[in-house]
Amino acid sequence: MKKSYLFVTLYPDSLLGFSKDYHTLTHNICGMRKVYFFSLLLVIGLILSQIVPHLLGDNFEAFKSVTDSLLYISLAFIMINVGREFEINKNQWRSYTVDYLVAMGAAAIPWILVALYYIFAVAPPELQIWKNIDVWKETFLLSRYAAPTSAGILFTMLAAAGLSYTWVYKKVQVLAIFDDLDTILLMIPLQILMIGMRWQMFVILAVAVLLIWLGWKKMNSYGFRHDWKAILFFSVLLFVVFHGIYLISTHFYGKDGGIHIEILLPAFILGVIMKTDHSVKPDKTELRIADAISYLFMVLVGLSMPLFLGIDFVEVAENSSSHISHLPMLPWGTIALHVFIVTIISNLGKLFPLAFYRDRKLGERLAVSIGMFTRGEVGAGVLFIAIGYQMSGVLLIISVLAMCLNLLFTGFFIGYAKKLAMKSAQVELAGEAEW
Repeated sequence: MKKSYLFVTLYPDSLLGFSKDYHTLTHNICGMRKVYFFSLLLVIGLILSQIVPHLLGDNFEAFKSVTDSLLYISLAFIMINVGREFEINKNQWRSYTVDYLVAMGAAAIPWILVALYYIFAVAPPELQIWKNIDVWKETFLLSRYAAPTSAGILFTMLAAAGLSYTWVYKKVQVLAIFDDLDTILLMIPLQILMIGMRWQMFVILAVAVLLIWLGWKKMNSYGFRHDWKAILFFSVLLFVVFHGIYLISTHFYGKDGGIHIEILLPAFILGVIMKTDHSVKPDKTELRIADAISYLFMVLVGLSMPLFLGIDFVEVAENSSSHISHLPMLPWGTIALHVFIVTIISNLGKLFPLAFYRDRKLGERLAVSIGMFTRGEVGAGVLFIAIGYQMSGVLLIISVLAMCLNLLFTGFFIGYAKKLAMKSAQVELAGEAEW
């Protein structure tokens, strides 16, 4: 008997949606609130980003230095925990080939669709920006935010919905981790496109290859402490090391010659090599601290957005080295329309898994695809990296607001995925009973 059938037999009400258990209901409500709270905090941070610079004046740069440091540390904390969720059977690695290809497609299609939309639909056609190779580079880096699924949000809400033992949960867990990993790895060649193949990029590539090799060879091997205090310490340590490398290299070779190793991959690999018992649930304190750091991260991402209210965009464009920052600002009604369309096309791209896993029911495949609509921390981290390349203007505004809108819809996405998964489970249960 399959594990999913065993779970149905032992806990049928929990899986089929008829549970009267107050604890499960509470978790569902809390999961929904968490998603909406993410979006609210991102919006609050976005609003503060337009107010704080005016309030602090000349002191804003010092304030921004502190908030950026906190943002990198909280991002490292989140990515270490994402890495800890990564669990595969290395002896059967070939069985994951299809999963990785599916995850790569589910990440690539939204990314490409959004990039093409930005270039051909948002930018005025008379500018013919599609002829500028630098615009393509910047747009493809910025639009990568639409690729990764928010594994943390997705796993929490599906588990709270009582779906932990279903095929949908198991499959979406693998795909979400893989498309996050794909996003992290692809940021390296995208950064090479941005700054060119300098010797510093060979250093970054060598570090990336070494980290990936270490993650594969030593997966789940080291018994490091993984309580929230230890993970926070590791996050600070990673930030100090890699930011220190950047500061030292810029001191000797100038700002353009700095070795800037993004913290996403090192933090993820550190989580991968930690020995983690996935059968043990973290206690409430651990969950509360992790949630608090995720909340802080979303505020800081919003706060890191460049100033776009009450400023002269022509002057900003002239002072920016970014080409897409030169695009003319649009009326807010037009921006709202673009935000809605970008949200739709980015999620349509996530339906890629429908074309695979033909041995499973259409409803299950659709549940997996819709579950991957969730966006969050990793995508926000990509936006922050894009800002580091001085990207601003209308495309960045659309990207940030599209992420907010998608977060607001997340409760609906997960609810519908749950409904589809439960319907498939009912059919399986009926078939098993007849057999």
